Amino acid sequence: MTLRVGVQLPEVERVVRRDELAAMARAAEDCGFDSIWVGDHLLYRGAGRSERGPWDCWATLAWLAAVTERVTLGPLVACTAFHPPGILARQAAAVDELSGGRLVAALGAGWNQEEFRAFGLPFDHHVSRFEEAFTIIRRLLAGERVTADGRYHSVHDAVLLPRPARTPKLMIGANKPRMLAITLPHVDAWNTWFTHYGNNADGFAEHNAYVSEAAERAGRDPAAIERSACVLVEVEPGRGERPRDVPAVPADALRAHLDALAQAGADEAILVLDPITEGSIRAVAAAALRT
Repeated sequence: MTLRVGVQLPEVERVVRRDELAAMARAAEDCGFDSIWVGDHLLYRGAGRSERGPWDCWATLAWLAAVTERVTLGPLVACTAFHPPGILARQAAAVDELSGGRLVAALGAGWNQEEFRAFGLPFDHHVSRFEEAFTIIRRLLAGERVTADGRYHSVHDAVLLPRPARTPKLMIGANKPRMLAITLPHVDAWNTWFTHYGNNADGFAEHNAYVSEAAERAGRDPAAIERSACVLVEVEPGRGERPRDVPAVPADALRAHLDALAQAGADEAILVLDPITEGSIRAVAAAALRT
């Protein structure tokens, strides 16, 4: 299977306005990338950096659906705590419809406690809250009529209307054992951020094997779950906008790195380019994509 390659659009590197965002999305599509992704965060603070945050995830995805025609779209990843689960399912269904069936419904529990505090969102019983929300979201997106009385979330005879034309691909962005046990019986794909596997193929191979073992424990055929890895790429040395928690892959070594990731079991690589500009997207596509 050929490795699919996507790119994450700017999240917190700097403020990017609509025209530049549209130019980046169109460049990614024109240059042959398979997908574009946007982060789902409310804000970042601390660590000696200024306050920053991306545009609203679901509004941005709906707009990107209108300015592109081919690429897959997705949140990287949508936090289930930011919206009631039934409303999040409706947002996802609308983006899938508006994009002509190009959405990947990628979900996670969230982790940045500062944004939870800032917007008055509860962080206690974090995974339990996610489990209830995840169950409601996936069942609604599958076309079910759902009643659920949970400790944290409840819906009563809920149904998505208009009825979605299809069930979007469901992806989980998580690594801890309990989160994997909750989600792997149901998802189509699993994604991991580059810091979790060291941004290198050997680290991904080890992490990938761990996910396969978790899938087997959850009663799922590991081969039925696609594997997606984010990759931090240094495009212009000395001009980086992201902190280096792990070594970045130099752009001129990216093609070999992607080949190694595929050998390690990845079905998809989502590039986090540093810096992220339209020029970076075009330069990396020319150097690393096989079209």
